[in-house]
Amino acid sequence: MIEKVGVYCRLSDEDRDKINKNDDSNSIVNQRSMCLKYAHQFGWNVIDIYSDDDFSGAGTYRPDFERLIKDCESGKINLVLCKSQSRFSRDMEVIERYLHNKFIEWGVRFVSIVDNADTSIESNKKSRQINGLINEWYLDDLSTNIKKSLKNKREDGLFMGSFAPYGYERSEEDKHKLVIDPVAAEVVKKIFQLYVEGNGYYKICEYLNSNHIPPRAIYKKQKGSKFVCSTCDYKNVRWIPDTIAQMLRNEFYIGNLVQGKKTSMGYKVHKFKKVPEKDWCRVENAHEAIIDMETWNKVQKILGTHQEPMRTGEIHYLSRKVYCTKCGKAFLRNVYSIKGEEPKKRAYLQCKSAKKYHACENNKAIRMEELEKILLNAINDLLNKYYNQSDLKELYDKRNQQDINNSEAIKVLEKEKQNLMKKIEDSKVFYRRLFEDKVKGIIHDDMFNMMASDYLKEIESMTKRMETIDSEISNLQSVKTIQKKANEILKNYKSIKELNKVIVDEFIDKVYIGAYDKETASRDIEIEWNFEF
Repeated sequence: MIEKVGVYCRLSDEDRDKINKNDDSNSIVNQRSMCLKYAHQFGWNVIDIYSDDDFSGAGTYRPDFERLIKDCESGKINLVLCKSQSRFSRDMEVIERYLHNKFIEWGVRFVSIVDNADTSIESNKKSRQINGLINEWYLDDLSTNIKKSLKNKREDGLFMGSFAPYGYERSEEDKHKLVIDPVAAEVVKKIFQLYVEGNGYYKICEYLNSNHIPPRAIYKKQKGSKFVCSTCDYKNVRWIPDTIAQMLRNEFYIGNLVQGKKTSMGYKVHKFKKVPEKDWCRVENAHEAIIDMETWNKVQKILGTHQEPMRTGEIHYLSRKVYCTKCGKAFLRNVYSIKGEEPKKRAYLQCKSAKKYHACENNKAIRMEELEKILLNAINDLLNKYYNQSDLKELYDKRNQQDINNSEAIKVLEKEKQNLMKKIEDSKVFYRRLFEDKVKGIIHDDMFNMMASDYLKEIESMTKRMETIDSEISNLQSVKTIQKKANEILKNYKSIKELNKVIVDEFIDKVYIGAYDKETASRDIEIEWNFEF
């Protein structure tokens, strides 16, 4: 029988330390040369040479491998020759499918030179299977080591993404560090500013597109990036609401490096799964921030209220601010046409539960302009009180004392947290030593289980206490922020003539409207301010 040989060569990063690109070609050349000499030695006829450069042997798609398999099935070749079995595949499933199944069915012989694999020798089968298992284990260990390496680098504050987020670029000194792209950063700042001013996603997109600001994908292309967006039509790509929503929630813009949101399902399964948020790798202050914390907090607060934009694309400044005293539901805004009056359209607010479900007795609407007047007067009264010198001194004294108390409390909590962290690390060391004693046979399984349970419970208890401490510190810092914010906000205004979203968001947290009293022709309106006195 004439041997019609197909020589298969493969090389990937898993098999070598790459020095330069030419090494790839040289290694493939070496494999090809070895196989051709071997074929010539036995007088075999080499029909074709199949070569996959920079492709993994983990059973993934390889162009020339697929071509080789088709030629085997069609009968074009009846012998596959490789330098080693691992060049053909490191995946045990692939080895079994072809070497011990399909190749037998198609009458194809497999030979590898270095490890002496030959499917024409029946006694050779076990050694081929052992080689397959060893190669499989190699891939498994490699996958685990790569994941650990990536995790360590992320925890060290190194950026491991393929492309820098819009607004940043890789540092020329260190490709794993991010630096601000001054042009894109100004666009990021504008997007956050527009949102704080009450513009919804669509309105922001309209602004960016009408001002011919290139979308992220186009901008990266213009800068010479190899960034590829598989869903983009580069001729018609525009800013879209989903992009704005994503950017407004991206912690990269306040200097935080948040990575590890997805992970591979396995080296054989080339799909990714989402990682729970608690397991994300978050490193704060890893790079220079584009957005200041005050702006960031304002945006996150608006996002948290799920404010809906009006038909104009703007978010009304009282959206998700006004609630019913009786049932706690939000007041909805509605605009009605008024015949024969000016203005022809008038806006009203009414309890959602009363209007939609008739389930609340607070069913009388309130005119928007009436509520606006009440809120405007309340804010100006607040400013007048603030600028009263006698009240101002008392306010400062109270704030300063509270600030001192909070600072001292935070110091105590942080000290407790440091002590707990040390105890947890010590407990982990003791647990590891205990496990080593069990492996060495120094202690029995029952003793290990009893002592290990105590260590683990102690670690769990201390971890929960640390979570509580973090929450307490956050609350105390929030109070300090509120007190500082009150001073900063009030000193910026002397008198307000007209409401807008920025002013309302700075001053007012919520407004509660009570039921209408027919006898007094009035209703109670309670304002919850964004700060305390």
